[in-house]
Amino acid sequence: MVTTAMASETPGTSAVPFSSGSATEAGNTGAALVAKLGTARTAGSWIGADGKPVVAVTDAQAAAMVKQAGAEPKMVSHSMNELKAATATLKAAPRVAGTAWVVDYKTNRVMVEADSTVSASDWSDLSRVAAGIGGFVQMQRSEGTFTTRLNAAQPILSTGGRCSAGFNVTNGTTDFILTAGHCGPANTIWFDDSQGNQQLGTTINTQFPGNDFSLIQYASGKAGDNPDVVAIGNGQGVRITGAADPTVGQKVFRSGSTSGLHDGTVTALNATVNYPEGTVTGLIQTNVCAEPGDSGGPLFSNGIALGVTSGGSGDCTTGGVTFFQPVTRAMAALNVQLIVTKQAAAGSQSAAPAPSASANHSAIAPSAASPGSTAPVTGDDTSLVARLTDTRNVGPGLLVIGGSLIALVATRYIRSEQDRKAYQRYYSATWG
Repeated sequence: MVTTAMASETPGTSAVPFSSGSATEAGNTGAALVAKLGTARTAGSWIGADGKPVVAVTDAQAAAMVKQAGAEPKMVSHSMNELKAATATLKAAPRVAGTAWVVDYKTNRVMVEADSTVSASDWSDLSRVAAGIGGFVQMQRSEGTFTTRLNAAQPILSTGGRCSAGFNVTNGTTDFILTAGHCGPANTIWFDDSQGNQQLGTTINTQFPGNDFSLIQYASGKAGDNPDVVAIGNGQGVRITGAADPTVGQKVFRSGSTSGLHDGTVTALNATVNYPEGTVTGLIQTNVCAEPGDSGGPLFSNGIALGVTSGGSGDCTTGGVTFFQPVTRAMAALNVQLIVTKQAAAGSQSAAPAPSASANHSAIAPSAASPGSTAPVTGDDTSLVARLTDTRNVGPGLLVIGGSLIALVATRYIRSEQDRKAYQRYYSATWG
């Protein structure tokens, strides 16, 4: 069990529920209008500065329907179909590491960014591709570099590096940590202490590049106490009550062990980033800063899980751009659900607070938190091997199975010890 990873509340911390803001359903209203009118007549939606939904439309009739629904219409020249066709053309061009592109709903443009590693020749080639698409594709340079943020939050550690735990999830019988896929390949063994004495779990599924998420199975099978609380530092935590997709303009928070808690705004959705290791699509783009070591850490708003940190450019001194893997897409692919309290699980995710342009948080005492902290995991401690080898309960035939299981456990223990020693050697220069 891990109580120091970002996926869990540290002992003695207080839960911090995030305010749901106003009762407006701005994000839901905008998304519903886009779905109703279709991508040939709209070009995205976002939350305006006044907290009201704004929908980009291409004709007067659509604008009237948006206004009648209580949202603000904005007339634009290019539909979402045109914008997506532009990104498809960019994707079909020769891949250039250090570039990224997103559809900017507010400006009705496709923004293409190249970091400092992109050569003048590659910049020129990509600029020609952009010019061939049309004037609504805008090129711009970035001073930083687009990199994954390997290293991490209340850290989880392996021989491959450090990463942040994101959110605790479950398949109904076993608990896992959802984190970034670039943190390590399948079968990576993770520890929750710098000496490699306490094994945390093993990566059993990972997708990177393409996507950027992975699943770490707890060695104990359970996440431990307060698995629905994300630590944010200074003895505080945020209780997570559900998962959702974000909206452009929504205020969000990110937590990581390197840079701590920071907030910002969702600036674009479905971003494509060409990392040196490969291309990742469908990411959330934000202006929240992040630094190496924050990888895999949680992105959330109003107690709703939104994403896990993938990568970006810049830092928390000068600012930058950070991309996140959406948690809804990751959980659907992995067939897992967030671990939440019984009270939160009783309500549907559709009843979660609507995205807010001005989410705030405030610390409260654990006794005042609603819902309250979960109880420690308890239950029968008798192991499967012990039950199988107990002759009072089973016949002699099952002793063979029991012996096989014991051999399997011994083999895994030996490998774990080998990984632990390799880990200690790998990090001896850094952590002693």
